[in-house]
Amino acid sequence: MQNRFNSSLKSPAIYPEASWWFVFAGHRLLVMVDPEKPKQATGVPRVQDIRSLGFDILREHFLGYLDGIACYAAEIAKETELADGYAAVNLRRLYGQIDDGLTRVAGRGVQIIDWDRNNQFCGRCGARTDIASDRAKVCPSCNLRAYPRLSPAVIMLIRRDDKLLLAHSNRHPAGFYSVLAGFAEPGETLEECVAREIKEEVGIEVKNITYFGSQPWPFPDSLMIGFMCDYAGGEINLEDDEIADADWYTIDNMPMMLPPSTISIAGQLIEAFIAEQKEK
Repeated sequence: MQNRFNSSLKSPAIYPEASWWFVFAGHRLLVMVDPEKPKQATGVPRVQDIRSLGFDILREHFLGYLDGIACYAAEIAKETELADGYAAVNLRRLYGQIDDGLTRVAGRGVQIIDWDRNNQFCGRCGARTDIASDRAKVCPSCNLRAYPRLSPAVIMLIRRDDKLLLAHSNRHPAGFYSVLAGFAEPGETLEECVAREIKEEVGIEVKNITYFGSQPWPFPDSLMIGFMCDYAGGEINLEDDEIADADWYTIDNMPMMLPPSTISIAGQLIEAFIAEQKEK
């Protein structure tokens, strides 16, 4: 599969045959499974209309086209009983199990469904909202518009000569280390956010902040913006309650548990540093 996705707000007049359907029960995605291996997803439904499988749809949105195939997001009740061969699985667990293109569109879909569910009423006056043509919920009473929520977050790798800084967060499993990350605040640039988060979490100064890449991360609505930067001064001081441990590591003395580079920008940053060091 080429995995080229084209977003579109204009849905076809009729459901195209064999469309992709990204159906959510809460934040769990409906997937097909092998009855003999129920924990292994084999794909997402591809039918003309998901209702043909007996599902009652609470809400539905057209997303666009993946390699020319129409994609829909829909929601079913959390308590819906599923037939043999189907399961509802947390989207994070599906990375690496099903095609990457499908997981990326699923991440878009779950955020659209969340936005629709969470904005049924106006946050200003309480009137019931309508769906506008530009992927917004609009209040017919006061005209307030609510777009799908997107939370920009920086994620950064800090270099110090042949070492990088890795940290263990209180939120992560024991032994798991990664790079630092944090959400942007109103009124600051992304570079300012990088410097602030690093100072708050580990107490050091950085320089040469350069853009690395970005990744949508729908847990629940982040856009991860990656940076590389260099150590500029200070000693590690864990001032943030979120960080349990942090230290400098060389590529031949890394923690055993690191984020996978195949699915996370955190892992991609670490892999880029390793490749950079091996070239020296």
